[in-house]
Amino acid sequence: MTSTLDAPVVELTVGPVAHGGHFVARHEGRVIFVRHGLPGERVRVRVTEHDDGARFWRGDVAEVLEASADRREHVWDQADALAAARAGVEPLGGAEFGHIDLAAQRQLKSDVVCEQLQRLGQIDALERGFAGVEAAPGENSRGIEWRTRMAFAVTEQGKLAMHPHRSEALVPLTNMPLASAEIQRLQPWAANFSGFERVEIAAPAGSGEALILLVPRPGLRGPAEQAAARAVAEQFSQQASLGLLTQETGAAADGSGSLQRVAGRTWLTERVSLPDGGVHAYRVTGEGFWQIHRAAPAALTEAVLNYLDPQPGERIADLYAGAGLFTVPVAEAVGERGLVLSIEGAPGTSRDARRNVHSYPQAIIAQGRVEKTLRTETTRWGHAGSAEGQQRRGRQAGQTGRLDAVVLDPPRAGAGRAGVDQIARTQARRIAYVSCDPASFARDAADFERRGYRLEAVRALDLYPNTHHVETIGRFVRV
Repeated sequence: MTSTLDAPVVELTVGPVAHGGHFVARHEGRVIFVRHGLPGERVRVRVTEHDDGARFWRGDVAEVLEASADRREHVWDQADALAAARAGVEPLGGAEFGHIDLAAQRQLKSDVVCEQLQRLGQIDALERGFAGVEAAPGENSRGIEWRTRMAFAVTEQGKLAMHPHRSEALVPLTNMPLASAEIQRLQPWAANFSGFERVEIAAPAGSGEALILLVPRPGLRGPAEQAAARAVAEQFSQQASLGLLTQETGAAADGSGSLQRVAGRTWLTERVSLPDGGVHAYRVTGEGFWQIHRAAPAALTEAVLNYLDPQPGERIADLYAGAGLFTVPVAEAVGERGLVLSIEGAPGTSRDARRNVHSYPQAIIAQGRVEKTLRTETTRWGHAGSAEGQQRRGRQAGQTGRLDAVVLDPPRAGAGRAGVDQIARTQARRIAYVSCDPASFARDAADFERRGYRLEAVRALDLYPNTHHVETIGRFVRV
């Protein structure tokens, strides 16, 4: 594979959008997946990957000869492919749609949702009520300042950095306009994080102190590690809490690391306003999971409750439940005569859920692989199970493991056939499915339909402006 700034440049016309942030183009019979373009544009493309034997090549737009009316000035200079080409550098990843008008971004994402459902699921999205990708509540005119969680690499010089697309190179940051105003006020790109290889920053969507997690470089342990952490803490005195995360790979929310307090707290409080006017407060630790977009928790909760339609006395499962975002309002809806089974795989995030739902006796928190844990827990409903859930399950004694409804919000890979099969075995009548990837959603939708469900309605929210990502919410009913 070749990926250099000395790569060949070709002139071509950009074709339709494809899933993954690319546009399909052709040059001399060869398919090229182009980033940073728009359909119909005449452009010069720097071909970044061009193995002779490859089925397709990849490239970045380096110059626009005939621009689309939907092109605008990029929202982030370091991710601007045109500016990068002029400077002889590679653009950073993370804002591949930043050159596109927001309404046009949503149309492109709508096209992808429809195409993926049709191609992978043999489902016509428009026939199922899909009305296009909707703007996130409170979105500003540039689609910036929405990310309440950020993860950064760190250069050898201690500066926060990110990677160009499909590159291991580290580029120091000068700014990051997609980050929330609360994170930007910290100016972390001006700080020195020497001794650490990764930094994660989270800030509550409302008021509250930010939390910075530091992942030390291999070999930095003991007094040297503590000294490096204190040096960072001094730079953010009174501005943020700091935690030390000992974890070799993955993100903090994976739950495989050890979190140690350096300064302040190791958790945040997130408050979510609900359609009925109520407000729920959630405790989210540094090793826990929370939605990235500042408006996502409230918007998704409203959408899920609308599709799930939980009723008093019902038994409902919340799968891939995170910190209990949906568990809490669903528990309120089913009341103490009902039951909510909340399952999350990551240990730290599951502990958050346990804290957040402790006042709801109708909620059972279980940590483990979702399909296996769902099978185990619903089987126990035929008798009084573990000590932790004995009283709650005892109310259901003598009943089968059937559910009235299920809500799931799986990771990008989706629930998969095993997950879909296990959910179908519960004979739930209604399913609300939240997805951050239209391809895995389409595959799972096809599997649900093969298992006796119908995708009755589908929506999509633009919870990742200036990127190709989109959040899809589907309602399945048993037929």
